[in-house]
Amino acid sequence: MSPLSQNGSSSKHDARLTATSKRQKYFKRLLKFKQMDFEYAFWQMIYLFVSPQKVYRNFQYRKHTKDQWARDDPAFLVLLSFWLVVSSIGFAVVLRLHFFAFVKFIIWVIFVDCIGVGIVIATILWLITNRYMISAPPRGQDVEWGYAFDVHLNAFFPLLMILHLFQLFFLNHFIAIDGFFPRLFGNSLWLIALGYYIYITFLGYSALPFLKNTRTLLYPITALLLVYTLSLILNWNFSRGLSNFYSFRVL
Repeated sequence: MSPLSQNGSSSKHDARLTATSKRQKYFKRLLKFKQMDFEYAFWQMIYLFVSPQKVYRNFQYRKHTKDQWARDDPAFLVLLSFWLVVSSIGFAVVLRLHFFAFVKFIIWVIFVDCIGVGIVIATILWLITNRYMISAPPRGQDVEWGYAFDVHLNAFFPLLMILHLFQLFFLNHFIAIDGFFPRLFGNSLWLIALGYYIYITFLGYSALPFLKNTRTLLYPITALLLVYTLSLILNWNFSRGLSNFYSFRVL
């Protein structure tokens, strides 16, 4: 093996060790609440609604100061879990779930809707961006999987607050009933929530200076608008369908 090959293998090995050590450090901090910066995490959640670009500017600052794009503080994940629990309690009340159904529901929401779906989406975008969107020459830079998952969590939070919390106040008494205006209101919430998800995902990857053609990540908005229009024409009520689906899978 040539010295160049040995150096390449060594650098890849070091990168894997670094990623592993960062991941281990992150999970070790999950139970150390005193070391978490909840104020900063709460600030991020607010700005994900009003100015998500500012959130990603702080990711860039972290790269310069700590040499990683992904979060090293699990405070955001802990706060997100809190809001998942709160919104799940609200859904349990609205859907009139008994205790064990509620437990099944919250497990599903956290480990399937948020984490499971997030792992799938983050992995797909991680593969796509590293394979097709890295600027040439790559100069040893690539998209961290942890950062891809952070982007999902960022995009998931507004969606959660709109569909799992705000919507609850209107679900039974307005959105779920038959009629054009309830359907318009409910489906518009879905349009806004999913639009937020797509846009914040786009911002996350466009913040990486070594990626190109990140605007392609906005293309799903076209399909979203098409489905939204069809839903109004064909009497599809997404919120009522979600409620029926949740009730079915926990009973």
